[in-house]
Amino acid sequence: MALLSTLTGIIGFGMGVPFGLLLGFYFFIYSKPKIVQEPITRRVNQLDNTALLNLLHDIPLWVKCPDYERVDWLNKIIADMWPYLNKAICASIRSMTEPMFAEYVGMFQIKTIAFENLSLGTIPPDIYGSKICETNENELVLEPAVRWAGNPNIVLVVKLLTFRITIQVVDMQILVAPRVTLKPLVPTIPCFANASVSLLKRPEIDFGLNVLGGDLMSIPGVYHIIQRTIKMQIASLYLWPQSLEIPILDPSTVAINKPVGILHVKVVRAHKLLKMDFLGTSDPYVKLNLTGENLPAKKTSIKKRNLNPVWNEQFKLVVKDPKSQVLQLEVFDWDKVGTHDRLGMQFVPLKLLTANETKEFKLDLLKHTFIADPYDKKPRGNIVIELTYAPFREESIKVDGIGDILSRKESSQDRPSENSNEVLSGAGLLSVTVQGAEDVEGLRHNNPYAVIRFRGDKKKTKKIKKTRHPLWNEEFQFMLEEPPLNDTIRIQVMSRRKGIGFHSKECLGKLDINLTDVVHNGRINTKYHLRNSKNGKIHVDIKWTTV
Repeated sequence: MALLSTLTGIIGFGMGVPFGLLLGFYFFIYSKPKIVQEPITRRVNQLDNTALLNLLHDIPLWVKCPDYERVDWLNKIIADMWPYLNKAICASIRSMTEPMFAEYVGMFQIKTIAFENLSLGTIPPDIYGSKICETNENELVLEPAVRWAGNPNIVLVVKLLTFRITIQVVDMQILVAPRVTLKPLVPTIPCFANASVSLLKRPEIDFGLNVLGGDLMSIPGVYHIIQRTIKMQIASLYLWPQSLEIPILDPSTVAINKPVGILHVKVVRAHKLLKMDFLGTSDPYVKLNLTGENLPAKKTSIKKRNLNPVWNEQFKLVVKDPKSQVLQLEVFDWDKVGTHDRLGMQFVPLKLLTANETKEFKLDLLKHTFIADPYDKKPRGNIVIELTYAPFREESIKVDGIGDILSRKESSQDRPSENSNEVLSGAGLLSVTVQGAEDVEGLRHNNPYAVIRFRGDKKKTKKIKKTRHPLWNEEFQFMLEEPPLNDTIRIQVMSRRKGIGFHSKECLGKLDINLTDVVHNGRINTKYHLRNSKNGKIHVDIKWTTV
């Protein structure tokens, strides 16, 4: 029976193959080609629900979302540069992975781990929509939507004992929505110092993984485990508010010094000052300031007819760089008429101070900054001062954006009682930055400037002529002994024209800001609507840093 079935199978195969070939040849020769009809095209509003749902995935974002824009020009640039970008990216991947692979060499009998082939293929990624987000920060935020269905050639070789294991990645598809933040904006080409990249949602990644020539993804359960692991690892590193920081410019070339502490200066007394008046006496006072600042110098009171004055007056100066800044002291003789004569000067580098420790200095006065002047033999007396450098708390310095505020809140949750007591007590610095205004319009003229009033102090920005959208970007500082919990700050936008007459000044709008939220949050950066203005807004950034 077995022999009979075998013979029957052979005869059937021998008859079937020629019959199939003849039948195929007949249809190939005598069959008439069908007329190819043009596909039916219809407008989107004429499609039914099923057809629309099938199309939604392939419709670009610039069609579905009005705030996204087409970037065909950018895709063209990427396509032309892709051969060079491919090599540059692969070189970066090699340099980044070599130290990682070296850690595993020698473990688990692994001899070597290296890329045999590393190429991203010939198909570039496609940006199918991008938008620019406006923020109140000094930054530029881009949100592109990237899709890549590539043909990479990535082969990793692992030598384990005498075995050679090859791992190949094929048919990769990536769908990712990153947020690219260029900050801070600086007046140096390319006009931003760093690029920060974060993911708004978990990326969609699909690829094939061949191990020793077999498709590992075809094993039940393995595909989902690998997909979930990759998404979780990427999300833990780069999902917002986590980010990848890419430095663009050297920090030393774009360094923007921010206040880091307060210098408490007590001018105690001076001894044996020079006689500058006709009656053999002087009217001394002291001017003090920090180098690297354009602020007006602080002044003590004038001690009339006194060569050994005692002041015991205290001052506070904002410190931005305690390693390089120097306190400059100048003693002058006050004259009612003419210029004031300088009796002497002296310098104290802040690097000589220890944080939160008071140190007394007795300094011999010099004629000028050239200490080793052989002609300066005349004694000019001395001055006694006490200095204390009080640095700001680190958590109050770092509040510059949403991510920093989130980290500040997390740290405050770890230490709730201690942090709240520190915030609600102690001295600090209130920084008010008036960025600009929008749609401020006067009845007779538009030369806007801002006036800030706080606790009796009045400060104002520069005047910008003939504009309804002024940009000032000026910072004003107020040193306080206690947090301004129950205080308000008033900001007015004024306009002034030259000449004397009626209506030379005009108020374009005003507002009062309660500082309670500033103390609790560390910072408020927002745009406010102006009262007594139709559409006017003003952009104000207020920070509270504690000592």
